[in-house]
Amino acid sequence: MKRGWLSLLIAMMFLAGCSQDSDLDKGSAAPSAEMANQEAGMPADMPDDFNFVVRFGYGDVTKNEINTFQGTVTKDLITKGTATAHLKFTPNEMREIYGKMREIHIMAPKKFTKSQNCSMSPSNEDEWTVTVDGKTESFSWTDRNCELSDDAIALLELRNFIQSIVNAKEAYQALPAAEGGYD
Repeated sequence: MKRGWLSLLIAMMFLAGCSQDSDLDKGSAAPSAEMANQEAGMPADMPDDFNFVVRFGYGDVTKNEINTFQGTVTKDLITKGTATAHLKFTPNEMREIYGKMREIHIMAPKKFTKSQNCSMSPSNEDEWTVTVDGKTESFSWTDRNCELSDDAIALLELRNFIQSIVNAKEAYQALPAAEGGYD
């Protein structure tokens, strides 16, 4: 009797371990992070043509700009217009920014709206253009609808990271202070 139960237990364990899917099928259904990055146009090493522009501000007033294509930064002075300075990131800063963009798969399709249950004014607006390895993507997000998607939060954190590098640059610190505010 014990031998029968033992045989039945072994047979059930064997059958429980079997499935219709092979290990090869499972591998193709869930690509590795490296494959996902390659598919999203983000090679491991930063390509020579990597550049970006991010314009941001409140509502339709996206006067702040960080532009690595032109090597400039523009600051919104609110009531006094804008001021622009030449600003170049170091190669290490560019690699660090590229790494953060790669982590969030910046070249992959994004979802920016979560819900539209309310409306906020003024609202933050970001417009991005990113070139990586011959491919250019442009997109924008807003917090006008009160809730940010995970993709929008990642871009906001990225923009804040880049802005913190810019804020430490002498060229940016030499720009005049903003005056006034937005309603």
